[in-house]
Formats: sequence, C-alpha cells, structure tokens
Amino acid sequence: MSAGRRMAGEGDRQDARHLAALSPTLAAAVSDACASVSHNLNGQRLGRKGRVTRERIVAAAIELFGDNEEPVTLGSVARRAGLGLTSLYNYFPDLTDLLLAVLEPVLATAESGYLAVLRDRWPDEQLYENCYAFVRSYHAFWARNSQLLHMRNSLADQHDERMMKHRITSTRPIIELLVWQMGRNVAPGQHSTSMASMVMTGIERSITLVTDHELRALVGIPPELNDDRYLRAGASLLELAIRDARGDTA
Repeated sequence: MSAGRRMAGEGDRQDARHLAALSPTLAAAVSDACASVSHNLNGQRLGRKGRVTRERIVAAAIELFGDNEEPVTLGSVARRAGLGLTSLYNYFPDLTDLLLAVLEPVLATAESGYLAVLRDRWPDEQLYENCYAFVRSYHAFWARNSQLLHMRNSLADQHDERMMKHRITSTRPIIELLVWQMGRNVAPGQHSTSMASMVMTGIERSITLVTDHELRALVGIPPELNDDRYLRAGASLLELAIRDARGDTA
C-alpha cells in the first residue's frame, strides 16, 4: 500500500474514532452542523474530505471538553484531532469561533435534553413535579457539558460579544416556554416575561455553582453535599412564579 493511501486510511480512522466517542444524537448533530458549512476560511469550497475534517475537529473539541483533563485551546484541540495547528486554522480563526461551532451541535440536543419537558402544558395539580423535572433535566444538560458552558459564560462575562449573543439566544426558547406555561404571551416589559427571566437567571446561576468544582470549593460547598437541595429550591421558586401568573389570568 502506498504511503498516501496509508495516511488517508489513518485519517478516516481518526474521523470515525472521534465521532464514535460521542452519543449518536450528538454525533448526528455534529455532522448536520458541519454539512451546512460550504467553504473554509481560505474561500475554498469544502468537499467531502473538508467537511469530514471539520467534523473531526469539532468532535475532538467536544471530546476534550468532556474529559476535563487539560485546558481547551486551539493547540490542544489540534493535538486531540491529530492535525497540525495550521490545518485547524483553515477552519477556525480563533477559539471563540471554534467554541461557537461546538456549541451549535451541543445546543441542538437541548430539545431532547430539557426543552421537551416544557412543551406540554403542566397541570396545576402536578406543577411542582413538572418544575422539578425541568430543573433536573437542565442540570443534567449542564453536568454533561459543564466545561463548555462555563467557558462560554466566562467569555460572555468578559464581554465577548459573540458569546454574549449566544448565551441570550440559547436562553430565549426557555423564557418563551416558561411564559407560555404561565398562560401569557411573551412581550418586552411584561411582568411574566420579566419574572420568567429572573427565575431562570437564578436557576442557571445555582446550576453554574454546583457544576463548577472550583467555585464550590471557594464558597465552601463540600463535595458530598447533594446538588438536589438547590434543584428543589429552584423548582419551588419556578412553581411560585407560574402559579402567581396563572392566578392573575384566572
């Protein structure tokens, strides 16, 4: 076998390995997201090899985020993908651009991850149970993707405009569905919209805390303390907000 064929075969195995390390749902989301990109940064149209290489980079980055073993940088992603840094720069000019490419397929799994819980109207007599189920599913999504989401939020807090926009955009469907659960329509300045935003901010911040081991240590939360105490508190606050809004529309 020629050296070129051996290298091509090794590249195919690398591509397959990184996608195979992801869940089937996430692997499909990575493929769909990468298929929508038509050109690399040099303006060259992406053929099959180019799209597969982009998949390989994104999948390697997701894998690296999940390991929590080393800082995620362009260099560490290139090493994990088995590519040179120059090759990676053909697809991603900076870390923020790569993070956005990783966030796209990860957030595509939000529907099955937690949004589906919000789409059926919650009956009054089971309101707390449904609020708790939503908060639990949102926490599970964060726990699966904590390093990626913490990095996004950290960059957003540093006024990275692209990350700020992503954070807002990814939260908007949750706010809209919570307002719908309240029996209202979303409108800027409306009390129920503001209430849903405030409650969701509190839920996200508490989940941010319990999924960040360094922050837990700084505020004195012992490792053995069950996260459920915060999840139940968030569910209770959400239940109160929805009951209050539903009472106003009765």
